[in-house]
Amino acid sequence: MKLEASIINILQAILLSLTGLVSAKNIDPYNDGSQYAYGENVGWLNFKPNRPEPNVGATVSDANITGFIWAENIGWLNLSPSTYGGVINDGTGQLSGYAWGENVGWLNFNPQVPGDANHYGVTIDSEGNFDGWAWGENIGWIHFRSTYMVDFERFANFAVQWWETGVGLEADLYEDGSVNWHDLKVFTDYWLDECPADWGICPPGYKVQTSWTAGP
Repeated sequence: MKLEASIINILQAILLSLTGLVSAKNIDPYNDGSQYAYGENVGWLNFKPNRPEPNVGATVSDANITGFIWAENIGWLNLSPSTYGGVINDGTGQLSGYAWGENVGWLNFNPQVPGDANHYGVTIDSEGNFDGWAWGENIGWIHFRSTYMVDFERFANFAVQWWETGVGLEADLYEDGSVNWHDLKVFTDYWLDECPADWGICPPGYKVQTSWTAGP
């Protein structure tokens, strides 16, 4: 009986340790720095902070994202506050819900833009890559993935030079016979999506990645 009890205790210990491994923080699985989101107004949000405080960092599961992330300029954001249910994962990588920062208030992971049917919320793809935008009333947009991070001062200078090419030339990207904000919108989208590395004005990009992926 004592031997059987010992075996049971050992098996329980193994199961508990495996449970701990499953629930462990799972951001930046390849240790290549894939742990940052970015906000123009607040700077970097670190989902795997190397901080002395215990139990920091984010954990993605089939149901939600839990833990605390760190931003140097605004402090801690709680991904699983009791109010509003925290950040929810629907099991397919479509995120919703809210994170909370004592210094900045709520951060919405599935924001809706009035009059715009496009989906801007945060998602996780089949390789564990976050994408999309979160919105905070007090801090603006937070972007979760970019091939390149735009240097906006250089972008502005380049845009002025492009704008001055005039009607009928390269500036009429909207192809409506005039140069206006429609063309600037097209140009900005090109810049954010394709910013050529050989322009020398696009610093390396950023993303958040997790080892969690949606089931079949």
